Amino acid sequence: MTSEVIISVRDLAVGFNHRLIIDGLDLDVRRGEVLGVVGGSGTGKSVLTRCIIGLVPKRRGKIAVFGEDLDDATAAEHKAIERRWGVLFQHGALFSSLTVKQNIQVPLREYLKLSEPLMDEIARLKIALVGLNPDAAEKYPSELSGGMIKRAALARALALDPEIVFLDEPTSGLDPIGAGEFDTLIKTLRDTLGLTVYMVTHDLDSLARICDRIAALADGKVIVTGTMADMLRQTHPWLKSYFGGERARAARISG
Repeated sequence: MTSEVIISVRDLAVGFNHRLIIDGLDLDVRRGEVLGVVGGSGTGKSVLTRCIIGLVPKRRGKIAVFGEDLDDATAAEHKAIERRWGVLFQHGALFSSLTVKQNIQVPLREYLKLSEPLMDEIARLKIALVGLNPDAAEKYPSELSGGMIKRAALARALALDPEIVFLDEPTSGLDPIGAGEFDTLIKTLRDTLGLTVYMVTHDLDSLARICDRIAALADGKVIVTGTMADMLRQTHPWLKSYFGGERARAARISG
């Protein structure tokens, strides 16, 4: 992790109808870190992620990625920035009619012009990278377990060799062993590939084991960022309840 800010969000406001979900939010993400984004239900964790990657419009504010203001970027510049990030959505969001190999090749077909043999080889490499067996390539999502779906979706997120990976609740729905293995995979990929990982999660074990910093959302804003130790010193009621409870203590001990 370095001090270089790779994502900068300033005075962000996002809402639906007459209600603002996010209002005046500031956030910096540093190159090479695993940042865990937490908050109670309805605080806008996933909305923030989707706004940064352009799936949800903002009402005001500035979002800069790799030093580029996304509002000022041309269509070509925006597409070039998008090639430098990958996204794993909460439930995988794999295309049910495509095999794992074909799902991984979707971003390759969208952004690059490659031969079929080369795309097949890239898909095989990404499948191995996330710890799936080679025979997973020809399977459809309906034939995969929950853990395999997460890994296949991560392989697709890594298809273009991104610098940033956005993960939305990556361990939700996994048993403790599967979640722990996925945490280890994320940390290993960060360490070996130099990734920056932006991870929305409610998993206390993940926060304790692999996150360099945590950003906590409440009242439409990031109310604090810091380490797990920093979280424990906060007096905000939700933070005290979330990070000071019995499950949080168990996670810190196991982490």
